[in-house]
Amino acid sequence: QQEKEDLQGKLKLREHLSQTAGKSEATPAPSKNIDLEMKQLQCKLKNSNNEITKQSTTIKSLKNEVQEKEEQIRTLQVKISRLERDLNMKRHLIEDLRSRLKANQENEKTSNETLESLERKVKALAEDCSNKKTSIDSLKQRLNVATKEKTQYEQMYHKAKDELEKKDLKLTNLESKMIETECAMTELETTASQQLHGLAKQSGQALETVQKKLLLTNDKVEELMTFVKALTRELQHSVQELRTKIKQAKKMGEVRACKKGLSQESVQLAASILNVSTTDLEEILEVEDDEETAKTKMEFEKDKEWLQYIQKLLEAQFPFASYLMDAVLEKLNEKKKLVEEYSSLMKHTV
Repeated sequence: QQEKEDLQGKLKLREHLSQTAGKSEATPAPSKNIDLEMKQLQCKLKNSNNEITKQSTTIKSLKNEVQEKEEQIRTLQVKISRLERDLNMKRHLIEDLRSRLKANQENEKTSNETLESLERKVKALAEDCSNKKTSIDSLKQRLNVATKEKTQYEQMYHKAKDELEKKDLKLTNLESKMIETECAMTELETTASQQLHGLAKQSGQALETVQKKLLLTNDKVEELMTFVKALTRELQHSVQELRTKIKQAKKMGEVRACKKGLSQESVQLAASILNVSTTDLEEILEVEDDEETAKTKMEFEKDKEWLQYIQKLLEAQFPFASYLMDAVLEKLNEKKKLVEEYSSLMKHTV
């Protein structure tokens, strides 16, 4: 708008100059320049009018946005009023706490006499705590060795440690508040040190209980490891027994088939030719071929690899229960198939 007003003022000046120039006949050339400048100024006026219309539309949109922002400000003001109420309640609570602190300070004057006797006990407890700290350091080393296979118990230990650190932080915050409220709280530092020593004692007791629990869990884990190893060996042994039974059943079927195909006289004749007894001849017929021996070797190697895989799972880090379950189920399914095969063979032989 200011530019528009300036342009209008310039136009008026140009018109005035053009009028004065028209009166003077001696200077006709500058009037042409004035007309050109007038046209240019008129074009500028048109452009400025277009810009003003654009600015008016943007102003309307901005007004709408301002109304929305005002509504948001109203809602925020309601929230601020609620927060101010909460702050007032908290201030009342702080005043109550200050009055309690003053009452505690008055009570402390009577308890100073008992503090002197307690300081001696605190010194003795500090020596005990130093000894316990050394024992705690050794326990921590043992815990670090044990945590490689027992991450769950390490998490429990870290949680307990974090809780102790939070308690220490709370104590330090309380001490700082008490120092800020009154400078004459130096006497309370002795009581705070006693509380810290008590907390150290409690942490030592907590670590002892944690160590006992760790020892018990170590024993349980070792028992479970021995149980799993015995179970896998028993599974592998039963699978091998079933394989040998199936082979024997197959051989008995083959021998019976051979016996059915051959008469008793032909068996005796073959035994007399070979100069062996009939039982020896049956054992010769029962001899395994090369393919069967290779198959048994392959099965033995697979069983060996399976046992090694289970040993690796037991020695691996947590979690390994799903992999162990899959391996055991695989062997159980193999055993189930062998049992079914053996039962079918026994039915056919009968």
